[in-house]
Amino acid sequence: MKLTQQEKFDRFRALHERAGAFVMPNPWDAGTTRLLSAMGFEALATTSAGYAFSVGRRDSFAGLTRAELMENAGAIVAATELPVSGDLEDGFGASPESCARTIELALEVGLVGGSIEDATGDPEAPIYPFAQAVERIAAASQAARERPFLLTGRAENFLWGRPDLEDTIRRLQAFSEAGADVLYAPGLPDLEAIRRVCSEVDKPVNVVMGLQGKSTSVAELAEAGVKRISVGGSFARAALGAMVRAAEEVRDGGTFSYAEQALADAELAGMMLQEKRR
Repeated sequence: MKLTQQEKFDRFRALHERAGAFVMPNPWDAGTTRLLSAMGFEALATTSAGYAFSVGRRDSFAGLTRAELMENAGAIVAATELPVSGDLEDGFGASPESCARTIELALEVGLVGGSIEDATGDPEAPIYPFAQAVERIAAASQAARERPFLLTGRAENFLWGRPDLEDTIRRLQAFSEAGADVLYAPGLPDLEAIRRVCSEVDKPVNVVMGLQGKSTSVAELAEAGVKRISVGGSFARAALGAMVRAAEEVRDGGTFSYAEQALADAELAGMMLQEKRR
């Protein structure tokens, strides 16, 4: 029996309430969703970067439309019984109303969570002013209120050349007051910065791993106070990296030893849906 959206949401919320940290990896299509679902993860999240790469686009605000990302999110939701949270970029518009509408559309495709970030996509002014950023989160929270949706507020300073930890924490605290259920500051420089963020906010904290820099384990992140760990587009980049290395071997060496590391067809097939389209 398929789970309802409410049941998926209840499971998703419970993951944030139990002790320790959990990993929420990021598939980029239905096939990678099936694979990760079969591996025992408890929740998944979409990735705008991973999806963009899969359709030959740059991961940018101008590269993908809201409709395209919602279609991708819907395909991921349909491929799994796990709760799925959406990468909702900046809400696809500067106005609070755009953020609210994005939450409504996310609910319509079956997402039980999603993040709204304070990055503008404008290199000249990459981060929304504080008051506007908070107003946008408040509008998204209002749209999600009493609905099966866990809202994540993202402070993007460290991804856009503004390594201001004080402002980042101030924004996360304000996002919490505005109604965000989870807080997220991608690109924090080290475990000490992560530990400080976790100690100064009152909501569960998400961190992203797989970016450049020193690797930190799940156990270390949990000890620092992290509740949720995602991988962004790094699984997609890892998969594409393996493909490039295989192609280089064939092009330059004329050999095919890459196949020794490939998943067997039967193993992959066993993870996929067997329903036939009519």
